[in-house]
Amino acid sequence: MISRNFKNVLVVSVGFLSLFTAYGGLQSLQSSLNAEQGMGVASLSVVYASIIISSMFLPHIMIKNLGCKWTIVASMGCYVSYSFGNLYPGWYTLLPTSAILGLGGSPLWSAKCTYLTIAGNAQAAKDGKKGSDLINQYFGIFFFIFQSSAVWGNLMSSLIFGQDSTIAIIPEEQLLACGAADCSLNLNISSTSTRPAQELVWTLVGCYIGVGVLAMIIVAVFLDNIDREQSSHFRENREPFSKTFLATFRLLKDWRLLVLIPLTMYSGFEQSFLSGEYTKNYVTCALGIHYVGYVMMCFGATNSVCSFLFGRLARYTGRAALLFFAALVNFSCIIALLFWKPHPDQLPVFFVFPALWGMADAIWQTQTNGKKLLSVLTFSLHIYIEKGPKISFPLVLPVRNSRAGGLFFFFYCFMAVGKQLLGAFTATF
Repeated sequence: MISRNFKNVLVVSVGFLSLFTAYGGLQSLQSSLNAEQGMGVASLSVVYASIIISSMFLPHIMIKNLGCKWTIVASMGCYVSYSFGNLYPGWYTLLPTSAILGLGGSPLWSAKCTYLTIAGNAQAAKDGKKGSDLINQYFGIFFFIFQSSAVWGNLMSSLIFGQDSTIAIIPEEQLLACGAADCSLNLNISSTSTRPAQELVWTLVGCYIGVGVLAMIIVAVFLDNIDREQSSHFRENREPFSKTFLATFRLLKDWRLLVLIPLTMYSGFEQSFLSGEYTKNYVTCALGIHYVGYVMMCFGATNSVCSFLFGRLARYTGRAALLFFAALVNFSCIIALLFWKPHPDQLPVFFVFPALWGMADAIWQTQTNGKKLLSVLTFSLHIYIEKGPKISFPLVLPVRNSRAGGLFFFFYCFMAVGKQLLGAFTATF
């Protein structure tokens, strides 16, 4: 018989799996599907920029007033709006829905981190175990399920786009410009031949909307509202907006957070490279857009399995060894991609790089989202709680983690937004 807290972890994980089956699939296709004037990449830039803004104040406010459960549901609705924007992609549909998605991004992940931390600490108290060990285990389970979303979302896109009867053979002239040589100019010129039929695009986006709405229903119906009393208490003791805004940046007083910031920024950078540049300048350029899904499926499958394995392996090897290994894998892939000239005859190679990248990303995700991030915030941030009525530790936990999640999303997206803007500029000119 599984425990109530473990059941809630599974519900959160399945909800995120369904939601990011849709968003992850769309994100992988943006640089190729909406390549005209760099519109797809620009929309991702708006997403990250909007997350930066929302991370400054929204997570704390939403979790404090709605609780973790309903913050997750409301934020999922923001993600679904982006799928609606892709039904008729244009500057006036993609950019506003990208901004809405970004506003929901930081509260979504902050609420998830807070919820899993509360569940882990509560279960550890019942079992007489160390709270940080349960939290790390819950995050490993979450990412094992969540990262598989890349498999299902990209499988949907490849199966649907594979039905396109107008798939063209890529000329040798375009193949010469693929890879690090950047084929942005070629894709813009031949965008009509690389974009699937509009009916297939509508079918795919409609499926993504359906699984996104399903995610909201799963969380709303099956997830327990375990922080209801805490949220009710805080609604009765509202703080000024200025206090909420500045509270996020006060966390920078802890040197351990400052050390984690570069790791979190790099995690955003390496993810944006694979979903934005590799899919466009290597896969779509040399194989066609219908192969993007299959290649990213390889990334998702490897990421999912390795997230589970490294979540458990960390207790034996330590985090430093795993992070060094991930950096070494990423660096080796970058050097290889710099010199590799992609060609359709080298089909297996297109899957090797996402597999290695997925293994490294699993380490970045589990080790920067798990114990090191959350335990630092869970056990040390009491010094930042302002003077007032004394509140028991479990009561202030959601607010601490929501502020922390907002702070880390700020730095997580800062480098990614610059990267995506550079890509939009390159695609435009």
